[in-house]
Amino acid sequence: MTVLTPFKPSISESMRTRILEQLYKIEADNDVTILFAIESGSRAWGFPSPDSDYDVRFVYTHKLDWYLSLEAGRDVIELPIDDELDISGWEIRKALNLMLKSNPVLLEWLHSPIRYIWRDELVSPLLDLSREAASQTPCIHHYRNLGLRYWEKSHTTENRLNLKRFFYALRPALALLWIKEHPTLTPPMNVQELAAGLPLSSVVLHEMECLITTKTQLKEKHELEEFPEIVQLEALVLDAFEWAKNVDKSKYIPSSKSKIEAYFRQVVMEVN
Repeated sequence: MTVLTPFKPSISESMRTRILEQLYKIEADNDVTILFAIESGSRAWGFPSPDSDYDVRFVYTHKLDWYLSLEAGRDVIELPIDDELDISGWEIRKALNLMLKSNPVLLEWLHSPIRYIWRDELVSPLLDLSREAASQTPCIHHYRNLGLRYWEKSHTTENRLNLKRFFYALRPALALLWIKEHPTLTPPMNVQELAAGLPLSSVVLHEMECLITTKTQLKEKHELEEFPEIVQLEALVLDAFEWAKNVDKSKYIPSSKSKIEAYFRQVVMEVN
């Protein structure tokens, strides 16, 4: 095997309808316009369990009057989490300020393989800005810190592995290797596309394929499994974290604030 089995993310029509109903209700209840809404989490990352929940994330804008108030308003909308749905979003000004810092979470949202709402005339310029904002250094340090945190949590004992947490460490490690290999390209969201763009050995790919197969067949509460044979894959993850540790922070180039501010003013005016 030289490549992983391609991942084909899918959402049932009934669940898509339910999610869209919730998103349209958010717009009506809060008098906002959702620019885009996507799937994040394991269903978009390429390793969902049969009972994984749906992690819906969105970016929205208020009407113009909201931005003319002396008092700053709440910049997130979050619905109560239930057994299936986890829905939350960022106000556009919050999102753009994070983009100024090259926040990789927002960059990932814009490249999700699963879209629920996508107002292309408003999001297309944001995509262009995101490519300029994908400065390596902040993303590298984010992925390293995230990956190390879950790496430690995944190894609960010497002979056991928490698969869910291991994958939460593996995906940032692959993103780091992607940035190392393709420094001008935003890393894809799911592990299959990440792996396809990296020079990985057949042994690593085989170990990864076996883990993905196991992960997608186990329910969430049963994800603590006997430790599998993934010596090469573990070494790859640790090598990625070690490489990121030595990245030169002085290479950071801040995003163009004037362009992002211009987009902010444009999008707020266009939805009114």
